[in-house]
Amino acid sequence: MKIIIINPFGIGDVLFTTPVIRAIKDRHPNSFIGYWCNERVGELLCGEPSIDKIFPLSRGDIKRIYRESKGINRVLKGFIALLSLIRKIRKEKFDIAFDFSLDSRYGLWSKLARIKKRIGLDYKGRGRFLTDKIALKAYAGKHVIEHDLDLLKFINIEPRCKSPDLVASEKDKAKARGILKEYGVATTDILIGVAPGGGASWGKDAIYKQWSAEKFAEVVSALGKNNVTVVLLGSVEDKEIAEIVRGRGQTQSAHNRRVGSDPIPLGSDPIPPIIDLTGKLNLKELAAIISELKLLICNDGGPLHMAVALGVKTVSIFGPVDEKVYGPYPSSAKHIIIKRDLSCRPCYKDFRFTGCSNNRKCLEDITVDEVFVQVKGLLRPSGPHNDEL
Repeated sequence: MKIIIINPFGIGDVLFTTPVIRAIKDRHPNSFIGYWCNERVGELLCGEPSIDKIFPLSRGDIKRIYRESKGINRVLKGFIALLSLIRKIRKEKFDIAFDFSLDSRYGLWSKLARIKKRIGLDYKGRGRFLTDKIALKAYAGKHVIEHDLDLLKFINIEPRCKSPDLVASEKDKAKARGILKEYGVATTDILIGVAPGGGASWGKDAIYKQWSAEKFAEVVSALGKNNVTVVLLGSVEDKEIAEIVRGRGQTQSAHNRRVGSDPIPLGSDPIPPIIDLTGKLNLKELAAIISELKLLICNDGGPLHMAVALGVKTVSIFGPVDEKVYGPYPSSAKHIIIKRDLSCRPCYKDFRFTGCSNNRKCLEDITVDEVFVQVKGLLRPSGPHNDEL
């Protein structure tokens, strides 16, 4: 059996489909799995043991080819790239496509690739080229992973495990350790990751997914203790935010302050070593670095979902997005979600951000104290006993 998974979206959405792949492999261990994704995420999936071949090209990538090309042939270049991909997919003679694109064009392209059984979610009638489909108004009422797994009924598979999965190879881990060693990290150091950015796919609205950089800096400052090293993580777009966190975290007041119930001394040597890897890693390197962490503190975004899939503890901050739909899954004491239950939240609904009329209150009301208390709890061997505040 040859099956192709189609998901042109970001890191989190792609990782949400990994339980589907695992379920297929559990039932059909000799199946051949292809993955059609965007070029950036394709880099992350390359080498995944459960995926046999990557097909990295999305509508967004085609648009980029158009923007970056010059002359009258730029439209033709995008069309040629798409046609070449369809031919490559057709050559593999896939039996089934699982289409998570919510876009009728991928269904059409799958049909042109001569895939007879095309299974997917029919969002607003866009599943017209699907042979088997489930109507979808929006991701609501349950996690995206549950929606994705529902499609397995069309091939009579009941999943046994629903958690996302990501593997950092030993080669990538060795490279990550080499990178950390260059920064003076010892094997005995406790590594705490901090990803203060995220939400690049939201463009100018990304700020509505990001807790204040200054507050991240205070948490970093409060982490000051021997053998703890903070690793700043993010994309090139997050460099300015990381600079604020690094700068403020290293210049906090020298006076003692109290966070939660414990006094946190900011005296002679309170600041942990800070390694800024923002914008310096490709996705496979980022995954390998995350796999070396004791804990990741972050906003709702790609690094969070990578950490969850890698089995790394997380403290995440959610603003406009419903954590019950897009958060760590399944719920676990290893993954603490900090949020505010406001009447206006979530304001990201039906795949749209409706805008904020409440001055980012869902983020601004979250304090440094409560984040640090949860971080401190997860750093204990036993961990906390609750999943949320």
